[in-house]
Amino acid sequence: MDLSFAGGFTVFGDQYSHLPFDVIYAADNLADAVETYRLNVGDQIHQLDLTTVGPDEMPSGDVLLGGFPCQDFSSSGTKEGLSGTRGQLYQVLVDYMAVHRPKIVVAENVPHLARLRRGAYLSAILADFEAQGYDFDVWSLYAPDFGLPQSRRRLFLVGVRTDLPGFPEPPRPTHTSRHVPIDVALADLEDVVDESVPNQSQYFRASKASAGGGQGDHANEVGRVAYCIRANARGRIQFHHRLPRRLTVRECARLQSFPDEFVFPFTTQRNLTLIGNAVPPLLGHHVARQIAAFLEDVDGATSRRDVPLAHARQGALFELAS
Repeated sequence: MDLSFAGGFTVFGDQYSHLPFDVIYAADNLADAVETYRLNVGDQIHQLDLTTVGPDEMPSGDVLLGGFPCQDFSSSGTKEGLSGTRGQLYQVLVDYMAVHRPKIVVAENVPHLARLRRGAYLSAILADFEAQGYDFDVWSLYAPDFGLPQSRRRLFLVGVRTDLPGFPEPPRPTHTSRHVPIDVALADLEDVVDESVPNQSQYFRASKASAGGGQGDHANEVGRVAYCIRANARGRIQFHHRLPRRLTVRECARLQSFPDEFVFPFTTQRNLTLIGNAVPPLLGHHVARQIAAFLEDVDGATSRRDVPLAHARQGALFELAS
């Protein structure tokens, strides 16, 4: 999400411009995420558990972003919802909103959140957010419609402080009738077997399932977008569309729209956990552009110095500001 809002990256031959947001503070409770962030984004990250610190210990921002944990809401997870161990971590956002009153809030999660208990969990979360003095809308975005070569849908819960006029417009799809297939997205990597492209030599050596049902029998196909990249990449759906092997760490990162210079420094599974849990930078950037345009309309913020930003993800808070 930080890369999405900062912009200034290139993927699939397209340039995603710099946006008026700078990262000034970041936090995550996962050591791998912290080290990877520090390697690729900046030194402003801290490793900590946000349930142990209060919002008064964090700087104020105009925009709060939160990719709060999805595991308790995912269709492939425990489905414990708000009673799960991580299901209440959205309250970190609520607490921050109450103290710092950011102008904009953007929270991201899986689409199954809207279906669990017929939407009761999503309604409860939105009610808690709006009780802090915000109006919210839910943007359901299908990533292939925005150029991501992967079947992935995510919810973005977008809120505006009630004293501000108007509301940001959802991003308009750019690739509705021309989805990018996996073979086009990964074509230049097929003959690369070393680290001339970072993380391309990393993949699980294992055969496809010969029997059984469900994900074990699915494989990516030429001419179609990839299956959703998962944090647990041992699922057999993450096989290459043409070669007799699983997708590499770099191929999964590419399908998630990480630029090739974004390096993942750990073992195969640890890297794939980070990649699968991430918000695709390409998709997040489409949301970020709408937020930047809205802020420019509201208060004339036209430079990086004008737009502080606070950001929380996966149970950890990232605060971005100039």
